[in-house]
Amino acid sequence: MLDLRQAGKAAHAGHFQAYSARLGELLSKQDWTGAVALADDLVDCWKTGRQVFLIGNGGAGGSAVHLANDFMYPISKRKGSGLRVHSLLANPAIVTCIANDEGYDQIFAYQLAVQANPGDVLIAISGSGNSNNILVALEEAKRIGMRSYALVGFSGGKAKELADVSVHFETNDMQLAEDAQMILGHMLMQHLYSWRDDLGL
Repeated sequence: MLDLRQAGKAAHAGHFQAYSARLGELLSKQDWTGAVALADDLVDCWKTGRQVFLIGNGGAGGSAVHLANDFMYPISKRKGSGLRVHSLLANPAIVTCIANDEGYDQIFAYQLAVQANPGDVLIAISGSGNSNNILVALEEAKRIGMRSYALVGFSGGKAKELADVSVHFETNDMQLAEDAQMILGHMLMQHLYSWRDDLGL
């Protein structure tokens, strides 16, 4: 009789190996031109005090909160150092107030209209690149005079075209897209950390 437990273990191992292989293939063929531009902009933000704003929905929203943490403290671990970074998901009172009164598509744009300045950076994280609140925020960023980046999967959606620069992970797998976006965030964090002494920050 087939040992179902052993068969299950083999199936689990096969899944993990196949998933990691697909993720590795996605990253190995990635064009990092947009990521290099983002890294350069973040270094300049750190030097000049320009602000960085992160947005996303669902898992991408979680990534936006996570990376705001990484860009605030782990990039330096020195008091008074770090990027002036904000996740626009972080205050649920603000998010739900705007969503209730103005509509969910306005939750990021209304915050940018109050907090952002010309030259600040917006990082929009999205799987599809077609969420209305992401697109409205990118339009608002353009109106303000911000520099905008879209980290997207699938076809890249409308966000790929609206953003000044896009980093497009060409996969139709949402989990792989989200993994790649977070890996890019961690790449940026470690890269910035390696620059902290050169920047004198």
